[in-house]
Amino acid sequence: MNTSLPKIAILVGGGPAPGINSVITAATIRSTLCGAEVVGIQDGFHWLMQGNLSKVRPLTRDMVSRLHFRGGSILGTSRANPTKDPRHLETVLSSLAQLNVSGLITIGGDDTAYSASKLEQLASGRLRVVHVPKTIDNDLCLPHGNSTFGFQTARHLGVETIKNLMTDARTTSRWYFAVTMGRKAGHLALGIGKASGASITLIPEEFLQGKVTLAHLTNLLVGAIVKRLSYGRSDGVAILAEGIAELLDPNEFAGMGTVNLDEHDHIRLAELEIGRVLKRSVQIALQRYGITMTIETKNVGYELRSADPIPYDMEYTRDLGYCAAEFLLNGGNAAMVSIDNGRFTPISFKDIMDPETGRTKVRLVDVHSEYYTIAREYMVRLTPEDFNEQQTIEQYAALLHLTPDAFRSEFFPLVRKEK
Repeated sequence: MNTSLPKIAILVGGGPAPGINSVITAATIRSTLCGAEVVGIQDGFHWLMQGNLSKVRPLTRDMVSRLHFRGGSILGTSRANPTKDPRHLETVLSSLAQLNVSGLITIGGDDTAYSASKLEQLASGRLRVVHVPKTIDNDLCLPHGNSTFGFQTARHLGVETIKNLMTDARTTSRWYFAVTMGRKAGHLALGIGKASGASITLIPEEFLQGKVTLAHLTNLLVGAIVKRLSYGRSDGVAILAEGIAELLDPNEFAGMGTVNLDEHDHIRLAELEIGRVLKRSVQIALQRYGITMTIETKNVGYELRSADPIPYDMEYTRDLGYCAAEFLLNGGNAAMVSIDNGRFTPISFKDIMDPETGRTKVRLVDVHSEYYTIAREYMVRLTPEDFNEQQTIEQYAALLHLTPDAFRSEFFPLVRKEK
């Protein structure tokens, strides 16, 4: 074994996810058992970019023992982006050199992975880097069927929340619009919606044209509500992936407040309040049809990110942390940690980059898969089959106080686009 790495540093970037502390624990224990010194860097790249070396702390076996039970991150985290300015990336590299760090473990999502890869390129062998994929969005390009750590815990707790909302909705005869995290990909929304049996789930991937209007989203939800009413039910829960807001025309952002960008130039989706906007739009549409409906909104996300991990993520992240440290200790470099069918399978940084965008690849929900097809089959939403039976059309039309022809004209375009 190559034990030439005198010091390994660990940092966390991006948003929290259940299991971060477990990765830190496993990587620290594995490294120290081999005689390597381990330090934790506070708040991701934030202080390193400034050349501030005061936010570094030693990590020992006793210090991290049992941390794998805890959510959050003992090292904090930040979205600081050293790749926006070449001088910042140089400062990060020189800061690590001053600390005598020769091996770096980064824990984060696609943006942190990108920063890690750029830092490794700049180092040209002076610093070895390995990335541990972390995000509750589950959108990093891991082997098929492998989730990013934190996703399973977030889905588990999200389902518990939705289960309670479903009970409340039925008790009080109302609808809930629950907005989940997921910028580009709808894995979390679909995972929660499918497992909980929510009435309808909307994710960015289903809009293959890449753009959607507020009116279209409104009609999709109105259609689900009407179909539910036809079953004699005036309650329901809709799961909305926050990323659908990015597909709207920028002119429609006016109803969602100020559009701000984060350090990686992503729209701060939580500030757009897509749930509130859709609630208002759907209620206005329903009132136009003579229907009064109580709709409440609920953001499901922040309370999931720093939760204590469930056993699945505890075990998974301990494996990931071990493999990350083992990889560096054996001279590995420039790869993302992956465990496929129980075997450590490093994925080279160059293989996680999209050649068209130059950025980290994003794994989207495959809307042509059986996984998604089954989810759609159990949703309450208008389908082409609903328009094949005149009796069904008449029933829906009567609920909206429309003629059958008017109903068809208004709502058939929703399913026609899906053919």
